[in-house]
Amino acid sequence: MEIRPFRPSDEESVVQLWTACGLVVPWNNPHRDVQRKLKIQPEMFLVACLDGQIIATVMAGYDGHRGWINYLAVHPQHRHSGIGRRMMDEAESRLRAAGCPKINLQVRSKNVGVIKFYERIGFKQDDVVSLGKRLEPDHETFASSR
Repeated sequence: MEIRPFRPSDEESVVQLWTACGLVVPWNNPHRDVQRKLKIQPEMFLVACLDGQIIATVMAGYDGHRGWINYLAVHPQHRHSGIGRRMMDEAESRLRAAGCPKINLQVRSKNVGVIKFYERIGFKQDDVVSLGKRLEPDHETFASSR
């Protein structure tokens, strides 16, 4: 397995993977998320390839205060094989090299299995409330592009 930075030619395979993993939701256009990430720290958008197929992704970023993880995805056929941990190890290594002191991430509260995965690799639940404010609607664009 090779872990490497995302390439523009990976986009369709990545969106298909995210869809298979249940990460695509109507209010976030995954194609726009890819394009946005390519403008900011694209070297921290990683894919894992096996036999020429993309089987995992992770988007990492550092804003000078905290690191963030988004779109950690492992193809359902390759779960429980250590790939998610390897992706996180690589993302953490890159964040550490950038001077990042702490990583934040968000998991949907009903996704207990993923929460347990993160706890096993050293993450702890912070006593915070996650708030969000949409500045640009994505759902209209994504819904019409399907």
